Amino acid sequence: MSYIKILLVLLACFSVHNTLFSQSNFEGLGESSFAVNADLSSIYKVNFAIRSRYYLYQYEDFNFENRQLDFVHFSTLNLDYNHSVSLGIQYRIRESIDGGSNELRLTQQFNYTKKQEAIRFGHRLRFEQRILEDLTILRSRYRFALDFPLNGEKLDIGEAYFVGSMEGLLSNSKNEKPEIDHRTTAHLGWLVSKPLKLQLGMEYRFEALNLKTEQRLFLLTSAILKI
Repeated sequence: MSYIKILLVLLACFSVHNTLFSQSNFEGLGESSFAVNADLSSIYKVNFAIRSRYYLYQYEDFNFENRQLDFVHFSTLNLDYNHSVSLGIQYRIRESIDGGSNELRLTQQFNYTKKQEAIRFGHRLRFEQRILEDLTILRSRYRFALDFPLNGEKLDIGEAYFVGSMEGLLSNSKNEKPEIDHRTTAHLGWLVSKPLKLQLGMEYRFEALNLKTEQRLFLLTSAILKI
């Protein structure tokens, strides 16, 4: 199997025609994150992350404007080599940044991974309760992902890797119509050292597909530290 062909197919999902940038329903954003992962035992690990999101393009013009700040924690229990369950809690600060609603989010997650040669496949199912100031949203999410090193079958220090995913989301809330979203994501990462990874990626979102579709392109930067 050609990894280059897979890479080209997934990156093609981000081919956005220039006319998108003239549409009023399109926005460009950036998101930077720093995460710390720790294995507390052979079956239990924790993750802590802080993420900053900001506008880069809105109202048919390029500009920089902070949007929100997220604090995230996940606890994960490995059921066996391929299956795991996680519980997460997240707090989003928006009110003091751009006037939006702050949010408390609770997450329950089931994850299944399988490795075939150098490629690892993953299926993730999430249920979320998004608690905002005057609204609670119940959201279900399914994501299919794959990742592989770009050099050989094993990732060594100093080498690059690719991560791609597609995800569907269904949101329900009282007195509002259900909302269907879709996200496609691609990352290029580097194993800088044994504990540190750096990633640069893009994510394209179609939000409210069944209502009035909005399109958002995210530029993603992240650092992941394992301790």
